Amino acid sequence: MKTRVSRADKVRRVPVDRAEGAYVQILVGPDVAPRFLMRRFTLLPGGRIPKHLHPEIEHEQYVLQGTIRIGLGEEVIDVGPGDVVFIPPGTPHWYENIGDEPAMFLCMVPATQDYRTEWLD
Repeated sequence: MKTRVSRADKVRRVPVDRAEGAYVQILVGPDVAPRFLMRRFTLLPGGRIPKHLHPEIEHEQYVLQGTIRIGLGEEVIDVGPGDVVFIPPGTPHWYENIGDEPAMFLCMVPATQDYRTEWLD
C-alpha cells in the first residue's frame, strides 16, 4: 500500500447507474487501498438514486452537505451535514435530494468481488 493525498474536486465524476442528477467519484480505490473504497456521491437538487440493495455489502456514510431523504427498508429519514448512516447488507435503500443545493455524502464500502447491486425500482 502507498500513501496518497489528492484533491476530491480533481477526481473524475461519473453518473450513477439508473439515477437522475446523481454522480459518484472514487476518492480512494483498490489501486490505493485494497480492502475498502471511499466514494463521494453528489445529488443535484431533485436528484435521485432509485431503490436498490447490495446482498453482501454494508455501507458506512457521512453527509457532507445538503438535505437528503433516504429510504432504509420501510423507514424514510431526512439527513444533513454531520449525520452518519449505516446500511446493513441486504437492506433496500434509496436517496433523494430534497433541498435547493447540491447534496454530498461520503460512502465507504469493503472492496470485494461480491459487490452486487440489485435494482428494485
